[in-house]
Amino acid sequence: MNKFYRVNNYENVLTAQIKGSSSYPKIHGITKFKQMNNGVFVSVEVFNLPYEECKNEIYGFHIHEGDSCTGNDQDPFSDAGAHYSKNECEHPYHSGDMPPLFGNKGYAYMSFFTNRFTLDDIINKTVIIHKNADDLSTSPSGMSGEKIACGIIKK
Repeated sequence: MNKFYRVNNYENVLTAQIKGSSSYPKIHGITKFKQMNNGVFVSVEVFNLPYEECKNEIYGFHIHEGDSCTGNDQDPFSDAGAHYSKNECEHPYHSGDMPPLFGNKGYAYMSFFTNRFTLDDIINKTVIIHKNADDLSTSPSGMSGEKIACGIIKK
């Protein structure tokens, strides 16, 4: 018998509360990670992403190796570090390379299933939303640009 899994069943779930940088203070949301079967179900919901009518509303979305959403004036989330890559794969095959977020007038929701990491691999790492789409080829970060929001993955 198949078992239906939902992310809001809080067993084996990690979350990251997403908050915008000082340049984007209204951005907020949550990412949930649920271990199931042979992978992790990821769900993300974000509000108040920057957008302009008829312009790009595709945002890079990655797990970074750092454990902090702090930084400096030039890069408010520099302590989040580089993209997480447990097997030292090249971009876009880093363990932390996730599908892009597609915005809808500042709102984005996405869910997907992956076997690139386990919950144990990502606890205390960071989730980053970038201002631009990831081009899925340029190393190390896909030319995804400015880090506009961050969250720390916690139990």
